[in-house]
Amino acid sequence: MTRLAEPDRPWIFRTYAGHTSVDASNRLFRDNLARGQTGLSIAFDLPTQCGYSSDDEVARPEVGKVGVPINSLDDLRALFDGIPLDRMNTSMTINATAMWLYALYLALAEEQGVPAAALSGTTQNDIVKEYLARGTYIFPPGPSIRLIGDMYEHAVRNVPRFNPANVCSYHLQEAGATPVQELAYALSTAMLVLDELRDRGTLGRDELHQAVGRVSFFCNAVLRFVEELCKMRAFVELWDEICRDRYGVEDPQLRRFRYGVQVNSLGLTEEQPENNAWRIAIETLGVLLSRDARCRALQLPAWNEALSLPRPWDQQWSLRLQQVMAYETDLLSYPDLFEGSVVVAKEQARLVAGAREELARLDAVGGTLLALESGVMKAALVASQAERIGRIARGDQVVVGRNRYAEGAESPLVQGADGGLFHGSPAEAARTLARLHATRAARDEAGVAAALERLAVDARSGANLVPASVLCAHARVTTGEWAGALRGVFGEYRPPTGVEGQHLSLDQQAVDAIRARVDDLTRRRGRRPRLVVGKPGLDGHSNGAEMIAIAARHCGLDVVYAGIRLSAAEIARQAIAEDASVVGISVLSGSHLELTDQLLATLEAGGAGEIPVVVGGIVPAADAEALRRRGVRAVFTPRDYDLVAVVGRVLDVVDA
Repeated sequence: MTRLAEPDRPWIFRTYAGHTSVDASNRLFRDNLARGQTGLSIAFDLPTQCGYSSDDEVARPEVGKVGVPINSLDDLRALFDGIPLDRMNTSMTINATAMWLYALYLALAEEQGVPAAALSGTTQNDIVKEYLARGTYIFPPGPSIRLIGDMYEHAVRNVPRFNPANVCSYHLQEAGATPVQELAYALSTAMLVLDELRDRGTLGRDELHQAVGRVSFFCNAVLRFVEELCKMRAFVELWDEICRDRYGVEDPQLRRFRYGVQVNSLGLTEEQPENNAWRIAIETLGVLLSRDARCRALQLPAWNEALSLPRPWDQQWSLRLQQVMAYETDLLSYPDLFEGSVVVAKEQARLVAGAREELARLDAVGGTLLALESGVMKAALVASQAERIGRIARGDQVVVGRNRYAEGAESPLVQGADGGLFHGSPAEAARTLARLHATRAARDEAGVAAALERLAVDARSGANLVPASVLCAHARVTTGEWAGALRGVFGEYRPPTGVEGQHLSLDQQAVDAIRARVDDLTRRRGRRPRLVVGKPGLDGHSNGAEMIAIAARHCGLDVVYAGIRLSAAEIARQAIAEDASVVGISVLSGSHLELTDQLLATLEAGGAGEIPVVVGGIVPAADAEALRRRGVRAVFTPRDYDLVAVVGRVLDVVDA
């Protein structure tokens, strides 16, 4: 196997950060670097991820909520004020608009006189997992893969220390993937991109091999320590084989499985959140102890990520754990501790064999692209997630503090004045809009029009789109304008939801009781109760909405679920058209108050103000009370893990 890190060489220290505005995020970045961070991992807000400028109607509720808003080169300059680009390894969690952020980064370097060859970093740029897990896609799969291929072509020739894409098995696992599915889907994504480059025929043999060597991965690790450690070793084995046999790469350095990791956030609990610190530490060991499969970059979630965005102190606590692991322990000082282990070898072989079988299934349906477009991959992940949720609900999978050992004292970590939560700043969001308007007022509109026309022409002709995007960046084109020009050429995409035909293995006695209530309500009212499940706004994390839709249907309700990325007004109009008995919306971005207001206003304007509304998501207690004052009938948070009980409470609302 290929060794990933020398025993005396620590990994890059990062915390995932960015919020509110470029000014606030710049202060946070500089503080974190002063505390010992050696790289940046940037979170962007949802409008930036989905290709909207901050003043777009659909964007306003989300500005700065889950990351930093970037509208133009002026924003990126402010974000990196005082941070030298040529001495910084910058990871950007950006996908559908990855080329735009890459172009902005290149343009900023040009304006500062930093050679492109001196830049190092990564754009996440894994669009497949956006269709499957996160939902911040824009364009159809074909054009999206083309954009990634264009970035590889440009980076290999001009920015050799930059990773144009980072294949993210992390999000697949959070969407329900088993270790075998995680291995297979991540590797199939990497092969999809590299096949695109190979089949173009524009790269020479050495350039293609360099592109193979620039592929990096972003992985996950949960508390099943042995299985996760073996999964990473399986990744190393399979990737080495793929690089050698599929792409003819002979240089072992270019066949290295290079991966960074953020350990699992999905398993963090709102209940007894202090336990999350132990979970994070144990999960970290799974990607450190096996030297032959050790991560090269590590970022850790904060203890309170099941409650809100982490505050600066929370991020510092996570950073300190990384530093303790690196400098106080001897974990990096020895050869691989598991070499020769019969147990590890057997488990690794099982995972490798399972991944090969899963890859063969994808090939049998026509390959990754067809499996994606047909919904085969999404349906498989929804099914796996349903199985996981069912195990937790039945108590077969123990979650301490949630379905076992739930009794205990209140956590002192959430007793402070802020409740242990991050709170956004409307004033900073207003500053973002003011900066955007100032950029528009100062720029040359003729230059903007010319740059956007060049982008559209190149998109239609098949030319590499990086040069035109850099031209747009220098012209102060905005994020929404760049994405809008490409929407006009490529169109937008709505993938399958994956919920049709799925089942949950739940407590059958509890399900039967709810079904009896549904049947009684149907007899009394003359029709079966109908639940419209909605994901308003730009938040694409759909796991919760999908599981509720499946559970409610399993319990006998009529369920309407149209997927993600609908406006609150669209969901309200859908509820009116479907004659809904109740509307349930799921919001995890922190915009629950604004989006609920829009939903209620549209229902009222449509003469349907009597349709009851329930809300689920990451909702602090104070906001839950505010929602109830607005007329919301019930509020659900991650602690409401019993799906049958949730459906029962929704039925209470309908019956009332």
